[in-house]
Amino acid sequence: MLCHVVYAPGTKVKRHSHPTAEQVMWIVEGDVTMTVGDETRTLGGGDVVVVNRGMEHELYSESGMTFVEALAPVLRDHVPDAERDLVLGDQGDSLHADR
Repeated sequence: MLCHVVYAPGTKVKRHSHPTAEQVMWIVEGDVTMTVGDETRTLGGGDVVVVNRGMEHELYSESGMTFVEALAPVLRDHVPDAERDLVLGDQGDSLHADR
């Protein structure tokens, strides 16, 4: 799943994890202070961060930011209308053989 996201100044995303998905974020513009696990960094335009599945992370953008993120497999709670917005292959939205 690929998303284009714009956060207003002062956006804070509380600590959370995605137990089933890998996440990659490419910061297009603005800046963000992001904590992944126990490591905190300030990132800006052109920076990329990878958050492995199950890794807790949080962020705060004082000035606002624009970024592109990829999540795999698809997180259903990020898709407002799955019938309209998803076209899935043979494995559906899971890499797990038992689903």
